[in-house]
Amino acid sequence: MAQNLLTAIILAFALAAPAQAIVPKLSAPAWSELTLQERTVLAPLAQDWNSMDSQRRRKWQGIAKRYPAMPPEEQQRMQTRMKEWAKLTPDERRRAREQFKTLQKTPPEEREAIKQKWQEYESLPPEEKKRLSESAAGKPAPKGAMGQPSPASKPVSNIKASPAKSAPQPAAAPPQPATQQPASQ
Repeated sequence: MAQNLLTAIILAFALAAPAQAIVPKLSAPAWSELTLQERTVLAPLAQDWNSMDSQRRRKWQGIAKRYPAMPPEEQQRMQTRMKEWAKLTPDERRRAREQFKTLQKTPPEEREAIKQKWQEYESLPPEEKKRLSESAAGKPAPKGAMGQPSPASKPVSNIKASPAKSAPQPAAAPPQPATQQPASQ
């Protein structure tokens, strides 16, 4: 009987007390709050760090945590891409993200064909790349339904991803020479 009374009192007290949930901090750290290792790895992003949204900061922070375990060539590739990404304007970054999302929605066999075309383009001599780029610049993009550019005709950004996540450009519209530079990834 005393046990039941004690249980009822505890239950009544718990129900009467205001419910307070512990909510984890959702914001990502400011640049000054990063560890020395994270700041070293993410140095190309230092200027833009505090203006990035929390989700992007957490993504980059995760990459920085995985960085020491990456092979040296992967580390070098990551540094190169971060430097190229940092050079992009906000509009160029937005377009690169949109193009990446579009490519991810493309069927795997079509993505493989695009990847193959990109590899063929990459193997061309610089003069041929320039010629293709100039000839593609003067051609209108093929139109899909409703007069909009079809997803396959949208140019893919100059950001070069890993082979598994490569963002190649269709052969009909080779990428422009990289003067400025993706995950998400």
